[in-house]
Amino acid sequence: MGALWALGGGPTRAEAETTRSRGCPSEMARVGRYCIDRWEVSGVDKLTGEALSPFYPPSPGLVSEVWRGWLIERDQLGGAAARAMPLPPLSELERHGRFEIKAVSRPGAIPQSYLSQVLARRACENAGKRLCTQDEWVGACKGKAGLKYPYGGSYRQGMCNVYRFVHPAAVLHGSASLGHRDPRLNLVYEGESPLLRTTGETPTCISRWDDERIFDMVGNIDEWVEEGMFLGGFYSRSTTQGCESKVSVHASAYYDYSTGTRCCRDAQ
Repeated sequence: MGALWALGGGPTRAEAETTRSRGCPSEMARVGRYCIDRWEVSGVDKLTGEALSPFYPPSPGLVSEVWRGWLIERDQLGGAAARAMPLPPLSELERHGRFEIKAVSRPGAIPQSYLSQVLARRACENAGKRLCTQDEWVGACKGKAGLKYPYGGSYRQGMCNVYRFVHPAAVLHGSASLGHRDPRLNLVYEGESPLLRTTGETPTCISRWDDERIFDMVGNIDEWVEEGMFLGGFYSRSTTQGCESKVSVHASAYYDYSTGTRCCRDAQ
């Protein structure tokens, strides 16, 4: 597992030596000639390093629209308990300032959702990386053995955080098809278990390349790639296609609670 250091800090000398020898930063796995983030990205402000909320689109214009809109709309959908559920908080920077997302890949983080492909690409570029191509993403997901699922050749329910039996919009809005930009959706639980898990939290959903490990490529959140589609499925998507799951019907500006990404770069 890659090293984790404080945001705004840097790697130790030993970590820097390891990075040079592998040709990839320590938060990325090497897959042949390219590197891919081990974990789904979370977001920080490019200038200050301040963490951005994973429950809102990381764009000054969009976050204001969503925040103000759902202060009203949450009182109009769902039952009394759902209407009483508050919106997740926003920092002063996100409510009143200017910011630009930079992608960070680290374990134990709530992954950044509400990403359009446009924002996903910007986040990766601001981290000195790029969006993965579909072939790069699928190849990393299938591992060196070329398996359809990170854990093997046949589907097994519960091994990755996908095909959950609860849909957050059905819980909050009474319908799985309503209100997909509600900032509260990724805070919904199935029993005692959150629907959205932190990065690396599902130990049975690991793609392997030699000694490298890549986490949650199937499930948790959908992940944008360069070809304008998102791959892998999110926690409530009813798919058993594993690494071959894809959605390709949305424009690059589309985002909702299920859409995130991870980044790639060429190995050095």
